[in-house]
Amino acid sequence: MSLPEPLKLGLPKGSLEDATIELFARSGWKIERHQRNYFPHVNDPELAAHLCRPQEMGGYVGDGLLDAGITGRDWTMESGAEVVCVSELVYSKVSKRPARWVLAVAGDSPYQKAEDLAGKRVATELLGVTRRYFAERGVDVTVQYSWGATEAKVVDGLADAIVEVTETGTTIHAHGLRIIDVVMESCAVLIANPKAYADPEKRRKIEQIDLLLHGALRADTLVGLKMNVPGDRLDTVIDQLPSLNSPTVSGLRNSSWFSVEIVVDTCVVRDLIPRLRLAGAEGIIEYALNKVI
Repeated sequence: MSLPEPLKLGLPKGSLEDATIELFARSGWKIERHQRNYFPHVNDPELAAHLCRPQEMGGYVGDGLLDAGITGRDWTMESGAEVVCVSELVYSKVSKRPARWVLAVAGDSPYQKAEDLAGKRVATELLGVTRRYFAERGVDVTVQYSWGATEAKVVDGLADAIVEVTETGTTIHAHGLRIIDVVMESCAVLIANPKAYADPEKRRKIEQIDLLLHGALRADTLVGLKMNVPGDRLDTVIDQLPSLNSPTVSGLRNSSWFSVEIVVDTCVVRDLIPRLRLAGAEGIIEYALNKVI
């Protein structure tokens, strides 16, 4: 059963754009962008893609202009839109972990905690979240919008502190700033319009997207290993194997050898393969995975 009309899906334009389109490609959807066009072509008649700024995605999805979209949890909170958060999608190429919005001050300043900034100026792009952060602590500050180069605001004396997003903290420290608190953690999220998510057919499509995106993300940190093992060494080789489940073992035709196949974390392969070789495995093949469901 197909949708009577395509699901309107928002894709983030900007820093997450390339990584998102690459993730969809690994999930089975080829998205073709066109110059000066915010409506990419998708090889799926049930999807209509729209490129939108992450800061605007929550509003579009909340208002029903889009059925679903991918944006940051931070911008969803900032918009205050009523949306369904279907799932988190951590796919940063830098750190594979959520980004942090941090409260930072000059390295030589006397400020050690948020309460020390009472009566001071704080610059940020994340106005709403920052105001709520200080309000919850009962700290009266002036929160001003930063149009960019936020780290420089403290250096130039235009603000006493900033709230800025970072993954590693490198840029913050490079500007001579010191992090005194984490305001919030954020990662990409798949969000849906509540009315669209309540529609059985639209929800089916949204959940299909969610399932396959997570399958591709999981596969990104895993590889498959396949090898041949003589029967008298089988137990020794299997003892070396970490895997998601029990390894697949099948006998080779007209032979006392076995074929063994497993899925393992990429980080263990370089140490595992030599151990398998010493244990008696031969013809070891490592292969990439597209999706692990």
